[in-house]
Amino acid sequence: MNKAFVKESDNDDDEELGAALPAIPAGAKNYITPQGYQQMKDELLHLIDVERPEIVRIVHWAASNGDRSENGDYLYGKKRMREIDRRIRFLTKRLDIAEVVDPSAHHGSDQVFFGATVVYENKSGDETSVTIVGIDEIDPLNGKISWISPVARALTKARTGDIVTLHTPAGIDELEILDVRYPAK
Repeated sequence: MNKAFVKESDNDDDEELGAALPAIPAGAKNYITPQGYQQMKDELLHLIDVERPEIVRIVHWAASNGDRSENGDYLYGKKRMREIDRRIRFLTKRLDIAEVVDPSAHHGSDQVFFGATVVYENKSGDETSVTIVGIDEIDPLNGKISWISPVARALTKARTGDIVTLHTPAGIDELEILDVRYPAK
């Protein structure tokens, strides 16, 4: 069947873009730091103001060249435009439900809350530093973990010097909190 007659589902597209992100727990808010919110907003505006108009221009030019069935610029442009439109819908939905939480309100506190950078040591003596951020901001390679992750849930509300229990597939681990920091106001 010709792809022109196949309708793509809007929901599948949005889920596909967010597949790498954990789902927001039912009834929970989409917490995000001010920096994360600004990054998502900047990406959305860049897609709307720069990338999409450029692709529209290319597709228009390619369509004017005649036969579209074997026109690579046209076919790629239409595909890229669908990707951009899916990302725009995804970002718009996520920004609409975002609950911006400024972690600097806890500056000076030794208790772990959303937005904290926590340095902890496990039973093996390995020291790790993580920052607890929103679902849309996670970057494990740079130490940014989601507030719904098992490590973040174990650390939340604990204080410097506390030892918390973390249940892992390998068994139970104990984490000693060495330091808790928040960004300055």
